[in-house]
Amino acid sequence: MSVDAKHARLPYRGIQPELKQLLAERFGEAFTTADAIREQHGRGEGYHQSFDPDAVLFAQSAEQVSAVVKLCAEHRTPIIPYGAGTSLEGNFAALAGGLTLDLSQMDRIIAVNSEDMDCTIQPGVTRIQLNEYLRDTGLFFPVDPGATATIGGMAATRASGTNAVRYGTMRENVIALEVVLADGRIVRTARRARKSAAGYDLTRLFVGSEGTLGIITEITLKLHGIPEASAVAVCPFDSLEGAVKTVIQMIQMGIPIARVELLDRAQMRALNLWSKTQHAERDTLFVEFHGSEAGIAEQIEMFKALAVDNGGRDPVWASSPEERSRLWKARHEALYASMALRPGSRPWTTDVCVPISRLAECILQTSADIEASSMTATMVGHVGDGNFHVVFLIDPNRPEDFVEASRLNDRLVARAQAMEGTCTGEHGIGWGKIDALEAELSEGVAVMRSIKRTLDPDNILNPGKIFRL
Repeated sequence: MSVDAKHARLPYRGIQPELKQLLAERFGEAFTTADAIREQHGRGEGYHQSFDPDAVLFAQSAEQVSAVVKLCAEHRTPIIPYGAGTSLEGNFAALAGGLTLDLSQMDRIIAVNSEDMDCTIQPGVTRIQLNEYLRDTGLFFPVDPGATATIGGMAATRASGTNAVRYGTMRENVIALEVVLADGRIVRTARRARKSAAGYDLTRLFVGSEGTLGIITEITLKLHGIPEASAVAVCPFDSLEGAVKTVIQMIQMGIPIARVELLDRAQMRALNLWSKTQHAERDTLFVEFHGSEAGIAEQIEMFKALAVDNGGRDPVWASSPEERSRLWKARHEALYASMALRPGSRPWTTDVCVPISRLAECILQTSADIEASSMTATMVGHVGDGNFHVVFLIDPNRPEDFVEASRLNDRLVARAQAMEGTCTGEHGIGWGKIDALEAELSEGVAVMRSIKRTLDPDNILNPGKIFRL
């Protein structure tokens, strides 16, 4: 299942000259073929080879998106939706050329319904922007993948993050969508009601479809009350096994954790170097609790008891907003900190998720693989829901690094799938994990192809992603 860019490239379709002229005339400066902008829109934050589009168009409204899609459909031209460019599996690479539709300027917060605890936004709104807007309402949006991603991109990839163990992923937090289909029709998938038994669940069909079935132009989201109190602990452990066992026991006991993140000793060393912190360079848990003052005090005592039994040592606690932000800022910079361990390297960030009962086994076997290899790598994970990542640091001038990272990644994915887990908990498939998805779902992928052919018969929407046609 090693990634091979030669197998990713599709037959080139590009943009016909007459379509370029039509788009330039109709959309003016919003349409560009500038090399620098095309290059920016062909490159993500992962290790994948870049595939640049032939042109980029900055969309302003759903009606404009519909008009663009209709023109591209007439010319059978590929369209690739783009948000903030933070994807890790080549999710928006222009594998057949074509037009990248940048939705980042569609960044209006349309409505906040405080009494119903929901909001409606355009896809270019980021989670940071939304939470700043909500600050005085007593509400917040909890899905936090770490990157400054657009919420449209997060919905398209069914993103997750540090808060998923308590608040769920994008799947649980999207109520309804407005979507432009491959023929330019604008459809709504649901109303604002919190539950519905009205027909097929179209919302969940488009959440996680990576722009291959439709282009998301509006999102209605669940919001949550800002908790009365919060507390964060950074707790080092004598062993990786002890840290993972503590997480499993907390989940099994029903302790209501808001976030729990695992960072191995290599990652903690990287954080200290990057963030100028002085954490113990051991396998470490970052844990956050939400609730009332009394409830948090009880949760803390339960966590302490479990941590001590499993080799936890001297947790550092933070309760003020400033202290909590500082600790989580260090966690969110883990990728950049890792890259600093090997200057000039490119990161290959893996992503698997397993049932919680198999988590310790999967992590320990993966750690043993890393220790036995020649690779520089770190490990981080949203371990409360069985999801973790290995960051391989690859020297672009050493082909053997890529070969070894491919070997270790293949073993990791196969291990997770053998444990009834998945090849991706949050990054999506893009073109980087197409073979892994085939191995995981088999006939399920055939059903996906049937849906794709029905909604996008000319394969113009983000072609070459999730599966091959």
